[in-house]
Amino acid sequence: MRRSMVSASASLAVPAAPARPSARRPIDTRRVRLDGGFIGDWQRVNRDGTIPHCIERMETSGVVDNLRRLVGESDAAFRGPLFADSDLYKTLEAIGWEAVRGDVAEFIPFVDEAIRLLGAVQERDGYLDSYYQGPRVGERFTDLPQGHEMYKLGHLVQAAIAWAHSGRTDLLEIALRYVELVHTTFGGGGRDDIDGHPEIETALVELSRFTGDDRHRELARRMVELRGYRTIGEGQFGGAYYQDYTPVREAREATGHAVRQLYLLAGVTDLELDVADAGYRDSLDALWSSVHTEKLYVTGGLGSRHRGESFGDPYELPADRAYSETCAAIANLHWNWRMLLLDGGGQYADEIERGLYNAIAVSTSLDGRAYFYSNPLQLRTGHTHEEDAPSTRLDWYFCACCPPNLARLLSSINAYLVTESDDAVQFQIYTPGSFDIGDGITATVETNYPWTPDVHLSFDAPTTRTTQFRIPAWAVGVTVSVDGELARPVSPGFLDVPAGASSVSLHIPVEPVFEKAHPWVDGARGALALRRGPVYYCLEEADLPEGTRLENVVIPERPTATEAGQDDGLGVPVLAIADARGHAAPADLYPSDLTETADSVIGSVRAIPYFRWANRTAGAMRVWMPTT
Repeated sequence: MRRSMVSASASLAVPAAPARPSARRPIDTRRVRLDGGFIGDWQRVNRDGTIPHCIERMETSGVVDNLRRLVGESDAAFRGPLFADSDLYKTLEAIGWEAVRGDVAEFIPFVDEAIRLLGAVQERDGYLDSYYQGPRVGERFTDLPQGHEMYKLGHLVQAAIAWAHSGRTDLLEIALRYVELVHTTFGGGGRDDIDGHPEIETALVELSRFTGDDRHRELARRMVELRGYRTIGEGQFGGAYYQDYTPVREAREATGHAVRQLYLLAGVTDLELDVADAGYRDSLDALWSSVHTEKLYVTGGLGSRHRGESFGDPYELPADRAYSETCAAIANLHWNWRMLLLDGGGQYADEIERGLYNAIAVSTSLDGRAYFYSNPLQLRTGHTHEEDAPSTRLDWYFCACCPPNLARLLSSINAYLVTESDDAVQFQIYTPGSFDIGDGITATVETNYPWTPDVHLSFDAPTTRTTQFRIPAWAVGVTVSVDGELARPVSPGFLDVPAGASSVSLHIPVEPVFEKAHPWVDGARGALALRRGPVYYCLEEADLPEGTRLENVVIPERPTATEAGQDDGLGVPVLAIADARGHAAPADLYPSDLTETADSVIGSVRAIPYFRWANRTAGAMRVWMPTT
């Protein structure tokens, strides 16, 4: 007999709600109301631009038609990749989180139609997959390395939970029927093979949390424990590509397909959060260090190889060939969020911030309707256009995993800003809005961060718990005042403000700073990156004097950058780098004459936030700037 569909603890509407006590707890997304600012404006663009665009493309790309043809309502051939169903599920999840927070009447006809079709297509035993019920009918679960069947199911489950939080459970009923089939087929005593693309693990843990049915969590744990014994085989890219090369408990280096690795680690962290004796913590800490101290781009991008969309060797971080897939940056945010809940360390929120303002934000155009799939840190003059590494954002891709993934993240972003514990509330990411911090108290945040340094919080009643404020690791010279009185000197980590406060003001300097890479990062040797607060900047061809080739531009060894006003077209502050020069390029590819050629004076060059490049032209760009 099936247990209750919804557990007593399912009222917390967030994408990840640990079942056991943890260092940090998320707060319900409905307790947060964003009021403009970088994140709030982006969420509005997501609702007004990205979600409607995804809905339109679900139709024009054939994703919905793939379902209609199975019930005799379309005679079109199957279109898209074999995992196209997952794009529909992510779009539904995005709308679901919007529905949790407010009215989505304009999207309901699409939602109704999609759920009607999914229910009509689903087989009596619960199976649901338009590819394996269509072009590959009769071949279900025969190609787990490449078939993505449980990856798709994971996204269905996550969409269903989002909608169930809004009070609508018809999609959850569909998802539960399919999950029961997976229990029968792959649970204890069933098949011992695993899906080639992790994702279902984190979805099953959240399903267990939502329904109170521990079997789902145990199934996720079984799937994790079966990984690493090379049952999938080598395939085209090797066992590491499928995350089936080393048992999770023994893994110490991030390898293989970046998105697969990070989705798996999100699920493993969910298990560590929920299972008292899970035993994954040593591996999680080692892998976090591997990713963030050896394999992370300065922008928060991940994946340095186009082949296999994969991590490279330690310090292998080429700027121009960075794959840095949008979905990998999103997956890393999901993983760091769970690590933050696990032990509360500020470094995890620092990485959420880095990725959000750089590697994730760069993927989307100003209107939210065009996207990058990969996000290099350099684009050369005359770059040859490729679909997965274009010179401009595209409105869609054959493999369209990234746009709806962005949509579901931004629609649920309220859940990733503030946490709480029994005796404290922690402000992790600063953005204007109102936050219900418990005990009937609302905190109002006023700020233009990350563009300006000041963050002001006022409470409509004196706080009853400690409030904690993340001080980013990059920040220098931070000051904090409580009820108008300057607090003690502040260092990176968390600043505690005792209960009883009525207002808190933070000053987090965002002056421009140049950074260099570790000397083993050959792709950035002799070059500098420019950061302003958490935002990294770049040079773009559109800002250079006419006739100047970006590859010839060099900046001083000890450069200075100053504020250069606001670019109203891009909606961001720009910076000016003084004393740039044009380095004369030799005629030969490999000249033997080592004499330095004379440089020409360019003067000041303009730098813009990396996340805004390619909104004006399709020209060259670079984050790492060579020095004289």
